[in-house]
Amino acid sequence: MSESERTVIVTGAAHGIGAATARVLSDEGYAVVLADRDGDAANQVARETGGEAICCDVAREEDIVALLKNVLARHGRIDAIVSNAGIAAFASLEELTTDAWNTVLATNLTPAMLLAKHGEAALRESRGAMVLIASTRAHMSEADTHAYAATKGGLVALTHSLAISLGPDVRVNCVSPGWINVDDEVLSPTDHAQHPAGRVGRPTDIGHMVAYLLSAKADFITGAEFTVDGGMTRKMIYA
Repeated sequence: MSESERTVIVTGAAHGIGAATARVLSDEGYAVVLADRDGDAANQVARETGGEAICCDVAREEDIVALLKNVLARHGRIDAIVSNAGIAAFASLEELTTDAWNTVLATNLTPAMLLAKHGEAALRESRGAMVLIASTRAHMSEADTHAYAATKGGLVALTHSLAISLGPDVRVNCVSPGWINVDDEVLSPTDHAQHPAGRVGRPTDIGHMVAYLLSAKADFITGAEFTVDGGMTRKMIYA
């Protein structure tokens, strides 16, 4: 089957890595469904890419169920899901509330499981694939990033759990970005030079990795984490 016949859902697709991934997959010929709670921004990206936007808050299970039903009704199949939506809410242990902790988990981690749970039948039928967007913060941290780091570590573990449970019909992998300039910040030469690759990452760097992992070229890859960080997690740094 060619990519032009395939339907992919990208969550958190209105901005940053999600939007770039939607653009890359659209260029690859996928029918892209952009899911985001920011409906206006998702619609703008959809217009630019020829995709379809659906307003969806992934922290609500009923929204995820409705999203999948909507896509199946319109397209008749789901070939791939990119679970990208997430929030960053940093706080010290003293200031971190249980409600804030649970909100980050409900947005960053739980949706990946729910997309797999409620999308399982469709993904098995299409012999599809999932990609979860984790982070290098699953392995290394700055101070006060407890909830965010926990969710990203959880996504790495969930990746291999889903890969074993859904295989051999469905492949599941994750991508862990490092520093990605999602807001088009003006960066210094020092910012770029500290990366062994010579530059800070771009959202399309992640989009291209996702596209590869969803493609037939990656049909022997499942349960794996791919770190895309310009080499930073391999760089030894002495103070």
